[in-house]
Amino acid sequence: MTKQTVVVALGGNALLRRGEPLEAYIQRQNIATAAKSIAEIAKEYNVVLVHGNGPQVGLLALQGLEYTKVSPYPLDVLGSETQGMIGYILMQELKNILPEQNVSCLVTQMSVDPEDPAFADPTKPIGPVYNEAEARELAEKYNWTVKPDGEYFRRVVPSPQPTGIIEDDAITALINLQHLVICTGGGGIPVKKENGKLVGVEAVIDKDMSAAFLAKQLNADALLILTDADAVFLDWGKPTQKALRSTTPSELAQYTFDAGSMGPKIDASCEFINQGGKLVGIGSLEAGLRILKGEAGTNIIAE
Repeated sequence: MTKQTVVVALGGNALLRRGEPLEAYIQRQNIATAAKSIAEIAKEYNVVLVHGNGPQVGLLALQGLEYTKVSPYPLDVLGSETQGMIGYILMQELKNILPEQNVSCLVTQMSVDPEDPAFADPTKPIGPVYNEAEARELAEKYNWTVKPDGEYFRRVVPSPQPTGIIEDDAITALINLQHLVICTGGGGIPVKKENGKLVGVEAVIDKDMSAAFLAKQLNADALLILTDADAVFLDWGKPTQKALRSTTPSELAQYTFDAGSMGPKIDASCEFINQGGKLVGIGSLEAGLRILKGEAGTNIIAE
């Protein structure tokens, strides 16, 4: 029987959990855990894996600021570095668990509209968390924009909407060859056309939006968003919090979700369903396969 195709979006905070030191060995440990969950899904589905890069791209930017003999590298270049770094470890850990499975990692560019209003209102958190005083000091020093992230503060950068996957044909070809494909990491490297040529853009695309865009383009059977929350909750963090187990875009439209965490995931999910997608699952990394089966997390379906 032909396997169904699922696009799995793996959060950058699942690879480096909130508050953990930005150490390579800690990320490898977390990725090894993630790979076990992805491998279980890959036994029953064709998997196309998209990963976040918020903590990692922010760390690279910080490291670049410390070496003053060269200008800091732009975010599109740093994004490509995170695709290679995270993709390499994911590819290695998945191959160790599934030695017979072809696993490929593709450096992927994503086109954006240079007139996107997101450039005037940065919202994408990158890098580590800071207390407010430290965040304000760094913002002054480096001309950053900082915004609250839960009880902490983080640097935020523009996060434009994806408009096209440059390496779309290559991704499709690898899927047809039954590869487990890792692509559009960090939402894809943001690029635009300038005088007929592709050039990088100073931004970080939301990986959930890119995953939804990719899932629609591939006509995937499902989109699975794995995060550090067990499900989509109403009244998150309050005594009245309640998990939504099965819902629809119209029901979700009645509620407001945090723009720095669950909000973009809800927006991406509804975008996929409203454009003809059949199923979105949202929940914890460890429950990935159970979420797709409706046994855990939150399922979002068409009306």
